[in-house]
Amino acid sequence: MSQHVVVAMSGGVDSSVSAALLKEQGYDVTGVSLQLYDPVAKTPGCRVKTCCSLDDVMDAGRVAKRLDIPFEVIDMRAEFKKLVIDYFIAGYAAGCTPNPCIRCNDLIKFDLLLNKAKEMGADLLATGHYARTEEGDSGRKWLLTGLDPAKDQSYFLFTLSQEQLRHVVFPVGMLEKLYVRKLAAEFKLPVAQKRESQEICFIPDNDYVKFLEDHGVAQRPGEIVTNDGVVVGCHSGVHRYTIGQRKGLGVAWKHPLHVVALDTEFNRVVVGACSELARQCLTARNATWSNIPLSGDFRAACRIRYRHEPAPCRVIMRESNRFEVHFDNPQTSVTPGQAAVLYDGDRVLGGGWIE
Repeated sequence: MSQHVVVAMSGGVDSSVSAALLKEQGYDVTGVSLQLYDPVAKTPGCRVKTCCSLDDVMDAGRVAKRLDIPFEVIDMRAEFKKLVIDYFIAGYAAGCTPNPCIRCNDLIKFDLLLNKAKEMGADLLATGHYARTEEGDSGRKWLLTGLDPAKDQSYFLFTLSQEQLRHVVFPVGMLEKLYVRKLAAEFKLPVAQKRESQEICFIPDNDYVKFLEDHGVAQRPGEIVTNDGVVVGCHSGVHRYTIGQRKGLGVAWKHPLHVVALDTEFNRVVVGACSELARQCLTARNATWSNIPLSGDFRAACRIRYRHEPAPCRVIMRESNRFEVHFDNPQTSVTPGQAAVLYDGDRVLGGGWIE
């Protein structure tokens, strides 16, 4: 009897090809799409999202019909609002830059949806992420980077536990994106030419400032200051700025200025030269480990944002859920609220949230 796999179908190319490959390999495949947020009106000329919208759910349904597999839509709007959207808003209000995609993977896809898949009698949950898993010598699972370095999404999956890793599969993780596109055309999938989205799915027109203010984050005017306290301008809300930002500061200065810190206690945006963005170390909290909890000091490579090249470092464990990263070379734009993910080659060791 073939294994039953539930495929999380977002309506994009990657999850659609994942479903097609699994069916071709003889699995009993069921497609599932999640309704995560209510659609919003778009202004004329603005780009339409291509992730998790109602149009994407419809695209996923068309792919399921083409593949002749069962298809179900699950309403998780209430859960998504509470666990992802509210977290996003609270993070910006506190002067952090949250990562809603990691949060969604952690609490929605690989928790709530995985449990739902088990209730449906599924052996596995599949997604279109560019990542891989392998079994180690001890029988425990490792999370690995995707084969295509330009598309690797292991950064977004560092929270996966052993229990979750035993029940997930990433069918396109061993493939390059161009080949996945080719497969979509060969399978005659209706999304074969669909473009990708690099934006936050629930933010209309990618205008996160308007979204935050529409959802209760107040404009609180304050000072823009240098690290030594010189007032160089004013702002209308700390939530309008991110670490490393250079454009849109509205400050004339003798050299280009970047946002180097957000001080919510005194409602200040701290700016400085590009060199002031460099950090030799960081501290991360709420750590999770892909294989076994680590202890003591060890060498690793640390990625501090999705497109960041993992940087060689020394890691010092403070508690099982908190660690320090000491980079061999200073790294720019270390941002509170983002994830610090640790690697040993192509293996994900674990990670935590930058303080």
